Amino acid sequence: MSNPPTRHDGGAILRRTIRRHRRRLGGGTALLAVHMLAETMVPIAIGAIVGRAIAPGSSAALIWSIAALAALFLVLTAAWRVGARLITRAMQQEAHLLRVEVAGRILHPRGARTDLRSGELLTIATSDAEREAWILDVIPRVVSALTAATVSAVALLVIDVPLGLAVLIGTPVILGAMQLAAPLITRRATAQQEATARAAAMATDLVAGLRPLRGLGAEHAATERYRDASETALTATLRAARARGTFLGVSVTVSALLAVGVAGLAGWFALDGRIGVGELITVVGLSQFIIEPLGMLSHTPGDLATARASADRLALVLGAEPVLPAGTRSVPATCDLELRDVAFRSLDGLTLRARPGELIGVLAHRPQDGEALALLLSGHVPPQDYLGTVTVGGVPLGDIEYTDARRALLVEPHHTDLFAGSVGSNVAAAGTDPDAVRQALVASAAAEVVDAHPHGVDLEVADRGANLSGGQRQRVALARALAAAAPVLVLHDPTTAVDAVTEQAIAEGISGLRHAAAEGRSRAHTTVLITSSPALLAVADRVLVLDDGRVVGEGTHGDLAEVDENYRKVVLR
Repeated sequence: MSNPPTRHDGGAILRRTIRRHRRRLGGGTALLAVHMLAETMVPIAIGAIVGRAIAPGSSAALIWSIAALAALFLVLTAAWRVGARLITRAMQQEAHLLRVEVAGRILHPRGARTDLRSGELLTIATSDAEREAWILDVIPRVVSALTAATVSAVALLVIDVPLGLAVLIGTPVILGAMQLAAPLITRRATAQQEATARAAAMATDLVAGLRPLRGLGAEHAATERYRDASETALTATLRAARARGTFLGVSVTVSALLAVGVAGLAGWFALDGRIGVGELITVVGLSQFIIEPLGMLSHTPGDLATARASADRLALVLGAEPVLPAGTRSVPATCDLELRDVAFRSLDGLTLRARPGELIGVLAHRPQDGEALALLLSGHVPPQDYLGTVTVGGVPLGDIEYTDARRALLVEPHHTDLFAGSVGSNVAAAGTDPDAVRQALVASAAAEVVDAHPHGVDLEVADRGANLSGGQRQRVALARALAAAAPVLVLHDPTTAVDAVTEQAIAEGISGLRHAAAEGRSRAHTTVLITSSPALLAVADRVLVLDDGRVVGEGTHGDLAEVDENYRKVVLR
């Protein structure tokens, strides 16, 4: 049921929704049509009771008529309850499936090529997923309303041809007029949802960056930007509501005028003797009742426009091309990492190699070189966006099957987030056993965090680690990266928020956990430390010095500190 649409556009998504809920939709639509049919029969039945039981004074006919009317109400109620339940179930399930599908597409390791920001993606995964499912409510509403209008017209035709023709001609005219306004409502609804999503995206960014904004004293400027975005969203919402309200008011008025006209014409015919008292009651009842299905039809273009606009926005995510190639090759358990003549962002002709089992340090004189290297190795950059080759275990990074690539090469960025839960659940996110979790906590000096708390590894972590200090968050994130035990691990400035003593402990912990002998054999882990920390660089087997986007020096930490003045200035500060 979760197969993607064959064509990634709003129409294809709506059609897929209808197909995969066709059983509930078909059953619910049939039952709701029966409900409306039964409701249409109520004024007809009442008119028949008056004309054939009350007027002639037949007690037996009255008793049978009341029993039949009671049965009609039983069918009416039961059909509504079961039909509405089926439709509601289908709508909720579709909204759930879309939320999961959009989240899976956003979080897919291959990425999605889209310019949408996180707040817009959140709106699409929630509000738009729910509104697209409205199509499952629109269809049974249209079918049941048309059923009621058709039966009413047929009944009026039986009573008197002009009355029936008034409904048969008036209803299509009203429906045709309503469709003329549908494109305008669709455009207004799309603009509203886009503006609202942009405002939500900006709010998300502002909340996430609240501390830096306060530090810069930019709260006022940020508030003004959000106010402008919110006013734009408000304007778009009011325009959409104005269009929808004007359309609804006009359509309801026209529908009511049609009903009043039919009732007035029936009254004239009754005075003229063309129809009887029972038929007059039936006509008046139907003319009042027909306002309900016509009102349901008047809401249809607005709801359909909203569902289509949401489907179009869902297609922006579900139809987005993957950023990364799928890859088909695997890599050996023991891997080296090699870059040859790489040009990406500030990197220009970078060549380096980290051999299996080697711990190397990378000192970047320019911060942008270190950031570019970490981003490139993260696997989030498609091969066409850089020049040169990046290989893991001798296999080009873009050719490796993406899940295998994530297992073989793990990059822990400088800025990282923790999940809501506990310290243990964050470190063991990849299903690591408790012993490995403990080893990673010790190696990252995060054991101090859990050992000092009565709950230990069950210490609660708020969303993004908001209840932890910067140093604690950094150590827990480092423990998570170490616990994954990836053959190649790249760490970008993993100790900037800790003191010198803790930094030294972390340096020894990383070296001991990933590169010390274990049970008589050497571990074949490869580790790359992009840092200017003297403690981390000191435990490296080799240190590569980057400047102007390429390697300009190489040696041990001690040798470089002795012969390279620039190295001493940056590292031994």
